[in-house]
Amino acid sequence: MALSATEISKVMDECASVLAGGWIQKIYQPTDRTVVLEIRTPGRTHRLLISCYPETSRIHITTTGFQNPPTPPLFCQFLRAHLQGARIDRIEQLHGDRIVQLALTAKEGPCGLIAELTGKTSNLLVLDEAGCIRRGLNGGKERVGQLYASPPPQQRERAAADQLRFSQDASESLFPLSAAIDAHYHTAEGTSVVETARNSRAGILRKSIKKLRRRIEAWHEDLAKAEKYKTYDRYGELIKANLGTIRKGQTEVAVVDYFDEELPNLTIPLDQAKSPQGNMDDYFRKYRKHLVAERELQPRIGEGERELETLQGELTAIEQGTWQSPEKPHQIIRTRAGSRTGVGKGRQEQRQGPFRRFTSSDGLAIYVGRNARENDELTFGFAKSDDLWLHARGTPGSHVVVRLDKGSDPPPETIRDAATLALLYSDLKKSGKGDVIYTRRKWVKKAKGQAPGAVIVTQEKSMHVSLEKTRLDALKARSTRE
Repeated sequence: MALSATEISKVMDECASVLAGGWIQKIYQPTDRTVVLEIRTPGRTHRLLISCYPETSRIHITTTGFQNPPTPPLFCQFLRAHLQGARIDRIEQLHGDRIVQLALTAKEGPCGLIAELTGKTSNLLVLDEAGCIRRGLNGGKERVGQLYASPPPQQRERAAADQLRFSQDASESLFPLSAAIDAHYHTAEGTSVVETARNSRAGILRKSIKKLRRRIEAWHEDLAKAEKYKTYDRYGELIKANLGTIRKGQTEVAVVDYFDEELPNLTIPLDQAKSPQGNMDDYFRKYRKHLVAERELQPRIGEGERELETLQGELTAIEQGTWQSPEKPHQIIRTRAGSRTGVGKGRQEQRQGPFRRFTSSDGLAIYVGRNARENDELTFGFAKSDDLWLHARGTPGSHVVVRLDKGSDPPPETIRDAATLALLYSDLKKSGKGDVIYTRRKWVKKAKGQAPGAVIVTQEKSMHVSLEKTRLDALKARSTRE
């Protein structure tokens, strides 16, 4: 249950005066709807938690340790760019409702942070000097640019609700009420989120198993098609030995099969539209196709079947109630925030780990694959359809992905930053210049039957890029693993 207006009022009574005059020195976003402000006051550092989850919306001082994602979400990047280092002028509850305002002075001037802790409509809004909305945690753009106005007042709690639900026995704490709230939600969220994670994981596994089964079946079909070419090297060699006796237009040729100890006669079908040499080359080509299929598909099938067994085992554990969740509840909350673990859709956060990661001059996350397999994972496992995709034109190199909000366009400097990285991690690096293509991820398709990383690109644009030392140094300085 979310904090009531009365409980929020008591939290403000406890901590507002202490935090006023402090400085926001660090900002974290451990989950999609949770922001933690690290505030420095004379002699001490405090961490203010703002949760905008409908069922647990709240604000209080926290001592809980959160596991932050490897790369900060876009909203967190925005907060760091504009509010980190800001002074807190005052913190106050608005209209006795479940709304808290932080009046700030940042490097850009006066601004504000509004926490609307109103259940389903909970949000965290950044205001400019004029009180207009610059950005919201929920990502909606319908209020951006508008003068902030509080939502309609909520019905105040009955007298019974004026009694606090939380025991304030933490006498050693400077903020006993916050300590009690922190402990309560740490336990409650842990239980709730474990169940959410379990159900979410089961859904992810079922989809992944279905997808993997289809993939294995397709590999088996391709292998079966190539199996009929197994003897075609023999046909090619026998045609080669009898080239002088074969004429164009023949539909078949009878030869002695000297590969068989008994030397039987063998009839080989011919394409009458092709020359004897053309028929020979055709048989050798199809035999090579068999060899490639056998070399590549057999290991894929084996790996896929082992992976399928692992996924099925995990799903069985969930269905039988023996599935073990992560030890720390807040590790699980990351799944709720959109992190992925496992195969297919459930592996996003896990997949973030291997990729090179940079931040553009505009504060947007840029990911770079390090090899063919990572390129494949980055493009077809991690990237979303509206993300920007880049690659050096006409040469081997890394796939590059820029994280974008749905419907947003990448700033020109971000495109140039990402294009610079695409050139840097390609075979054009030695020349120091070249063309880079870019498009939305949705216009990038896998090249069927090709090695990992091979793609077909449509609706691309291109730009000429040179490796500039200043830009490279700035990108390397922003290559963080937060």
